[in-house]
Amino acid sequence: MKKLARLFSRATREERGITGLETAIILIAFVVVATVFAFVVLTTGVFSSERGKETVFAGLNKARGSMELRGGVVATSTLGAVDLIEFSVANSAGGEPVPLDPLATSNRTVIAYRDSAQIDDDVDYAVTWIVDDGDDLLESGELAVISVDPADITGPPTLAANERFTFEVQSPVGAVLDITRQLPASIDAVMQLH
Repeated sequence: MKKLARLFSRATREERGITGLETAIILIAFVVVATVFAFVVLTTGVFSSERGKETVFAGLNKARGSMELRGGVVATSTLGAVDLIEFSVANSAGGEPVPLDPLATSNRTVIAYRDSAQIDDDVDYAVTWIVDDGDDLLESGELAVISVDPADITGPPTLAANERFTFEVQSPVGAVLDITRQLPASIDAVMQLH
């Protein structure tokens, strides 16, 4: 009987050894899975932060090349018809130089026109430099006046009293400068548009 009891006690001990080995294997599997999961999470985090950094730098480049409106938009008229619209632009603080040569065929600033009746995606314009260094680039500290003759717009607009119109100044670098104004109820010889 004692021999049988010893045999059972040995068998029980051997099962504990096997159970310990199985537990060790399971723990090692958990550690390996946790390590792989941690690697995947870290790699995804690094990848997403790199993409975020690229987005921030692209946004900074776009913002740095922007122009800003300086002063008001002025319309002049003769005989009750608007014959010239002028507005001053400057480079935004810390901005990249913006090309303002209206005769350039590539890498140029384009002005689009919209009103309630028509759209012209490439309006002829003239540039008068107030402060410049002699080139056709709008750089920091420079000021240029852009003049648009409504007669040069495709299908000349009928800019009548209370007419609302928009110019979009689209430079090759930076954001679009959107200028929306409305003519007053009474057309004068010189008008500051709001």
